[in-house]
Amino acid sequence: MSFEERTLLEKDLTSLLAIEENHFNDFKSKDVEGKKLSRTISAFANASGGDVYLGIREENATKTKHWEGFNTIEDANGFIQMISNLLILTNNYEVVFLKHPVLATYVLQVTIFKTQAIVYCTDGKVPYVRKGAQNLPCDTPEKIRRLELDKGISSFENEVVAESDLSDVDDSIVWEKFKKNIVPDTNTEAWLKKQRLFIGEKLTVAALLLFCDEPQICLPKRSSIKIFRHQTSGEAERDTLVGAPVTVEGCAYGQIYEAVSKTKEIIESIRKLGKEFETIEYPEETLHEIITNAVLHRDYSIATDIQIRIFDNRVEVESPGKLPGYVTIDNILTAQSARNPKIVRLINKFPEAPNKDVGEGLNTAFEAMAKLRLKEPIIKENDNSVLVIIKHEKLASPEELVVDYLLKNDSITNRIGRNITGIKSENSMKRIFWKLRDAGMVYMIGAGSAAAWRKTDDFESKAKKLNGNKNNEN
Repeated sequence: MSFEERTLLEKDLTSLLAIEENHFNDFKSKDVEGKKLSRTISAFANASGGDVYLGIREENATKTKHWEGFNTIEDANGFIQMISNLLILTNNYEVVFLKHPVLATYVLQVTIFKTQAIVYCTDGKVPYVRKGAQNLPCDTPEKIRRLELDKGISSFENEVVAESDLSDVDDSIVWEKFKKNIVPDTNTEAWLKKQRLFIGEKLTVAALLLFCDEPQICLPKRSSIKIFRHQTSGEAERDTLVGAPVTVEGCAYGQIYEAVSKTKEIIESIRKLGKEFETIEYPEETLHEIITNAVLHRDYSIATDIQIRIFDNRVEVESPGKLPGYVTIDNILTAQSARNPKIVRLINKFPEAPNKDVGEGLNTAFEAMAKLRLKEPIIKENDNSVLVIIKHEKLASPEELVVDYLLKNDSITNRIGRNITGIKSENSMKRIFWKLRDAGMVYMIGAGSAAAWRKTDDFESKAKKLNGNKNNEN
């Protein structure tokens, strides 16, 4: 197998040696024991992934790093073989040989991706997880069970709830509606057993969440949504909390729609000061998809409710549990890995399913923000939760984007303008140029396909004035 080789520039070398060991980076001497290295590989694969730089020694006391690379690429073959044995699928890691600009020796950079399966160290007995700059062993059945739940290997939705019985579903309003519309003339017990929702005369977590009117009775502190209103643009504090938190309970289907409705209601009561008091506006699709995502993909084994926090300038949705499977912050819009596949599949059968476009929810949320020219949501993964931040911050206007481009270039075409602004229509883009022309900032050159817009002699001074006005507004 051939690997990429890259010669570092002096500035790249300086930047590399300045990296600190943390949750995503680790440095190892080329003399490291294979077992010790395997713990780091296991820890990264079982957490969020990361980079190991093999051939750089760090002093424990001073944290000073020393380049002690391999003389040849072949000298690292033993480590590569060990890594490939741990991470059997080649798409779970990448290898790059970094060549020193003066010494001409090599450091092995191994990028480990988050894996769907649990990765053990070379002894095959204990998996590790990365926490900060530490590799922590999962050396008890409880810790391994937690890791299985975090990675989505095992799902709490399949757990049997001892306090439940068939009547929790059979007598419920939500089941009657579902049955009438989706599975008429069906025996409740037989259907639930077929779906593996009724086992040993007890209901599973998924059955209660989907088809019980009040699953919170059997699943307290892990199946509700709390909505908080904080009258601030800063951090959430007790003093900024307005009124009592709103608690949304009920089945998963009803919770989603009620939580979206309550959140919208609170948002619409917020006013911001502009030319006059204006209503804050967030796209309903964004709120719907992100709240749906939280309810369907949260980790129900964690006894914490979903929290929706509404601030003056943003909405935060925090759902318990880490990202499941191989999903990371970087690939979340393209990767698909459901922590609760039964809940996701069966709620999709409901009339007006909240997840009618399965797998497209977050993409829809991002697109809806772009249509209102709002900045895209921010997604963060915490130790035991996923946080989505929906900021009410406008993107730069098309005119501002064109001006920024012309500050670095002499002219701009319609095609380039559409690329940088996201405007799809050629005629709509023309109207942006006409506004700037009428403001005395640009003039047209050429014609037809060769047409372009060039900045005027007054462009720089007018651009400064425009930026000054923008700063005053902020």
